[in-house]
Amino acid sequence: MSDPRLHTRLCDLVGVRYPIVQTGMGWVAGPRLAIATAKAGGLGILAAATLTFDEMVSAIDEVRAGTDASFGVNMRTDADDVERRVEHLITAEVKVASFAQAPSQATVARLKEAGVVVIPTIGARRHAEKVAEWGVDAVIAQGTEGGGHTGVVPTSLLIPQVLDAVDLPVIAAGGFVDGRGLAAALAWGADGIAMGTRFLLTADSSVPDNVKAEYLATPSTGTVVTTAIDGAPQRVIATDMVRRLEAARLTRFPRAAANALRFRRLTGTSLRALLAEGIRMKKAQDLTWGQVALAANAPMLTRATMVEGR
Repeated sequence: MSDPRLHTRLCDLVGVRYPIVQTGMGWVAGPRLAIATAKAGGLGILAAATLTFDEMVSAIDEVRAGTDASFGVNMRTDADDVERRVEHLITAEVKVASFAQAPSQATVARLKEAGVVVIPTIGARRHAEKVAEWGVDAVIAQGTEGGGHTGVVPTSLLIPQVLDAVDLPVIAAGGFVDGRGLAAALAWGADGIAMGTRFLLTADSSVPDNVKAEYLATPSTGTVVTTAIDGAPQRVIATDMVRRLEAARLTRFPRAAANALRFRRLTGTSLRALLAEGIRMKKAQDLTWGQVALAANAPMLTRATMVEGR
């Protein structure tokens, strides 16, 4: 039995023993990691944003076969087949739908109508207020210490702001690695924590050992927030590749075009759908055309590291 002091609204909402969420990291959070997290009493989230529809279906089936515990699936709200994916989550009775960006009001309404818990990730108070109005069930509030795409507000400032703004379970993210962080988040008033990099480094993560070793050898001052990868701020390890990307302004767009074609082949996305998705991204996220053009860099460079070990 878990310590009652660790039982929060999040535990009741998603049916877990501990208020700990393993985030849906692309190319990292596969069935094995989600199953292990669920069995240990946390909320494992399967990353489906980088999967084709059929791959997502297969991955959900694998998680379902591996555990009876609650789990979630992370999706891109701007995917051209998001409605089809939503309907499959409902049919498969997935407990939680997770989104890195705010889903549309229609998507939120459809999922909630079917009893699926909706949890988007936000990085600012105003974003929390917006999705709360749309009816989401909880939010992951990620401070700038978080890895990958991130905001500019430190976690210690963001969490109190969001807690003051919305009457929802708030899951703190950004810089958490252990029980001390969980205790701190609960003291702030959060309902739990979400961790990505910490789970990336576990034995159940499929990330190559040489990449894990690189993470473990990196000091706390060894990360940088850069827009050189896809035009949006991302916290990454300050590797030689990142430095080259920041310096090579003239080659950014040709590299992004090549990565877009690779992404298209991997996900089975048509060129027309890829272009339409870019237009949707620009409107939904208020991006520049330059940021849209660079968007394919992030998933492909992440895949090169997390899958291929490069």
